[in-house]
Amino acid sequence: MRRVVVTGLGMINSLGFDKESAFAAINEGKCGIKKIELFDVEQYASQIAGEIVGFDPTTVMDAKETKKADRFIQLGLKAAAEAMEDANISEDVDRESFGVASASGIGGLPNIEKNSIMLHTRGPRRISPFFIPSSLVNMLGGFVSIYQHLKGPNLSSVTACAAGTHAIGEAAKSIMVGTADKMLVVGAESAICGAGVGGFAAMKALSTRNDDPQTASRPFDADRDGFVMGEGAGALVLETYEDAVARGAHIYGELIGIGESGDANHITTPTMDGPLRAMKMAYKMAGEPKVDYVNAHGTSTAINDKNETAALKELFGGKENCPPVSSTKGQIGHCLGAAGAIEAVISLMAMRDGILPPTINYTTPDENCDLDYVPNEARKADLNVVMSNSFGFGGTNGVVIFKKI
Repeated sequence: MRRVVVTGLGMINSLGFDKESAFAAINEGKCGIKKIELFDVEQYASQIAGEIVGFDPTTVMDAKETKKADRFIQLGLKAAAEAMEDANISEDVDRESFGVASASGIGGLPNIEKNSIMLHTRGPRRISPFFIPSSLVNMLGGFVSIYQHLKGPNLSSVTACAAGTHAIGEAAKSIMVGTADKMLVVGAESAICGAGVGGFAAMKALSTRNDDPQTASRPFDADRDGFVMGEGAGALVLETYEDAVARGAHIYGELIGIGESGDANHITTPTMDGPLRAMKMAYKMAGEPKVDYVNAHGTSTAINDKNETAALKELFGGKENCPPVSSTKGQIGHCLGAAGAIEAVISLMAMRDGILPPTINYTTPDENCDLDYVPNEARKADLNVVMSNSFGFGGTNGVVIFKKI
């Protein structure tokens, strides 16, 4: 099978509208979590999120087109454009062998909420004609393919919080088997609305530390009380190693490991077994290299953080053999279906710059979470192999491993 490398990156989240500013803020330990402004949260148990404030969708699409695309699509277009520019793709590239792999966990939930209210208050004739096409998850890939003129495979992953990582895997497989030479991966999510926040809060999944938003997301900390929703997008340009070398592209890293598994246990309660098998699969495919850093799923929930820690210890043969691990969800919240793409971008940039992003708000150790989580401050390190984990509702798991070339 053909080797797959990453030659372009893009990212937008609550700490920055581009990959460089967002990554710098993450490493500085800044936090983009605050009281929600997108809607009135007075009656909600959880009132905080990693919300992107001030984003203007007309910077990536015509004003008249914005009503046709839900916010998650707009954010995805922003990250995709940055990744394509970063990859320095020429105008004469073969567009028919250049595809898209998009991902979102929920898609256009705000639009679904809005049109559902319209249906019940003003009747079916008041539903927007753009409702369905602006809400479908795969329309992220549809819009991206149109804006970037990409005519290769157009794939979509809708696997909850593992979607972004699964999209990377699907894109890589397309290149490996030859159905595409290049793929643009885009994971995007914007579900900070009444239905989204209310729904997760009803499950008791969200932090209710409303009086101190900056410390609410605290992965692996003993005082964690749930995750904090975030929004954003991550994008990666994948292509064959031969093509990248031939055109003199900058290579961030080679994708050497892909792991996928299902828990077959419970729709929302994770196991240790499922994530561990996904990690083992990726690790074996990668050739069992020395892993220098793990960007953990690390949601700041009681069960995930404990299970992920236990799985990592079993994978690497004990606590003493585990590499440094951190979760950047303390800084930007949990971006759901976009998380895997965003965190893959962060992992590759960490490898590029030789820096371990910190796990912020780590103040009280948990006896079940006893690894090196790079607490509170980033630190320099020689990174040659990095792993990124993503696990989702339904017991769906994805892991990717990259190495420096």
